[in-house]
Amino acid sequence: MNMIFEFFPLLLFLGTLLLKDIYAAVIVLMVTMPIGLAIKSFRSGSVDKMYLWSTVFALAFGGLTLYFRNPYFTYWKPTAFYWAVGFAFLLSTWLGEKPLAQRFFGLVEGMNLEKITPPQWKRLNLVWVLFFVVAGLLNIYVAYNYSEKTWATFKVFGLMAFTFVFIAAQTFWIAGIIGDDDTEAE
Repeated sequence: MNMIFEFFPLLLFLGTLLLKDIYAAVIVLMVTMPIGLAIKSFRSGSVDKMYLWSTVFALAFGGLTLYFRNPYFTYWKPTAFYWAVGFAFLLSTWLGEKPLAQRFFGLVEGMNLEKITPPQWKRLNLVWVLFFVVAGLLNIYVAYNYSEKTWATFKVFGLMAFTFVFIAAQTFWIAGIIGDDDTEAE
């Protein structure tokens, strides 16, 4: 249910862009993302850090887009965000107790993650870094090589599908390592 508060501003952004222009769409995004963040935070009782930073990036790059009347700031927002998150994942390989990939999957209840070794977590974390670099490159490629409407559609649906497939692949990889705990108990 909380995902709807993340996805709804993107749908409104896309709809506004398709009906009006990029500047109206940016305004809609800049208004709806903080509202979605507030609702999601109120409902869950905590602030989703990824959504918070995505909102900060949307406000900053959206503000630049409107101030300079240049849509390229908005085109670069997903790339800058992905690369910043990728850099955070890279740093977490050496800083802190656990890499961010391990912390991310640690949020999933019911998974026995103790079977995954620290070197495996580090490799998985580096795969996430690569994912964020590639996602940022894909965004810029589409922004510079296709129409604004195609880019916006890709931003909303394509990058989300790419992320979903990536996370599903990671989940299957982890499931293959940890196996079925029920069969071990027999």
